[in-house]
Amino acid sequence: MDSTYNTSGYYSASYKEAKERFLQAAVDLNAQIYTYHPETLAQPDLTIDVAIIGDRSKPVLVVSSGVHGVEGFFGSAVQLAWLEGMRRKGVDKNICTVFIHAVNPFGFANIRRVNEENVDLNRNFLPDNQCYRGAPDSYEDLNGFLNPEVPPGNMDLFFVKVATNILKHGGLQSLKNAVAGGQYEFPKGIFYGGAAACDSTNIIKENYSLWLGETEKVVHIDLHTGLGQSGDYKILLAEPEKSPNKKWYKKTFGKKKVEFLASGKGTAYKASGIMGEWLQHYFQHVDYRFAAAEFGTYPVLKMLKVIRRENSFFHFGDRSSEAYKKAVEDLKECFFPASFEWRRKSLHSGLEVIYQAVKALKYL
Repeated sequence: MDSTYNTSGYYSASYKEAKERFLQAAVDLNAQIYTYHPETLAQPDLTIDVAIIGDRSKPVLVVSSGVHGVEGFFGSAVQLAWLEGMRRKGVDKNICTVFIHAVNPFGFANIRRVNEENVDLNRNFLPDNQCYRGAPDSYEDLNGFLNPEVPPGNMDLFFVKVATNILKHGGLQSLKNAVAGGQYEFPKGIFYGGAAACDSTNIIKENYSLWLGETEKVVHIDLHTGLGQSGDYKILLAEPEKSPNKKWYKKTFGKKKVEFLASGKGTAYKASGIMGEWLQHYFQHVDYRFAAAEFGTYPVLKMLKVIRRENSFFHFGDRSSEAYKKAVEDLKECFFPASFEWRRKSLHSGLEVIYQAVKALKYL
């Protein structure tokens, strides 16, 4: 990868700034731009923006950001840096690049992980024959703890409560699978997958064929933050562990970097309604490789504490209070650390992942 990138300048202070910079960079490269406004959003300036550069009959690289809104700060910066690299070095005529910016514009703009309906969009891409109903038995047992109807105070004793539940439910990994895998019964709860496909989900489903064109080969990098060791990253796969593409992923991204979501081990956890799984299922006629690039920030229990607290304040607290503002600031820090070193290292690694994807795409 080009080591001359000055990574510090690519991070934006707001969704609005990130959107404007992304669109300007796309215009500078004569990209074909599509803009979509989810109908459930009252603000017309909150949009999903797609920029396409190149011939869509050739192999396609897809880079998406902001499925979990607040994570868009990082994902947008990686997209902007790659666009800048294309401007400086020239467009690769052998591939087409599709950038999907801010899949969840509400969450990005309002510093939430979920969308305007409290839906985790990466639990909302269920197959057409599946109903948006049900929750893990363990989640139902944990609902009172996970989704308190009174915002947690300073004496919440979160770590005592979570330690008790870890023991009760068979360990941290089992608890993580039960909590984060997706639920469809508690609309104000964390990791809620929705009652139906959301507008943002339908925008992806209804327009994706247009964005891909006539290509037969796709490598898709979906950018995320949160899980894993701070400053490191993992490549999380929606395919089964026995996938015939397993060797390709490990050769492309490195054996130690790749994990399968279905394993429910390590950084990964089992989840329903994942965007990548839906895309690979509905584009079986295309050689479609999907990788969620997850860049670690803070320990998983701290993440759970912060997500739980922000969600409870959002639904049951005073959003004008200093306590709510602090909960929002903590959420942003968990998914977009202020550390200069984290931002420098993670953005450099994000660009490296895309470089690896492009290199492998050409020989797919």
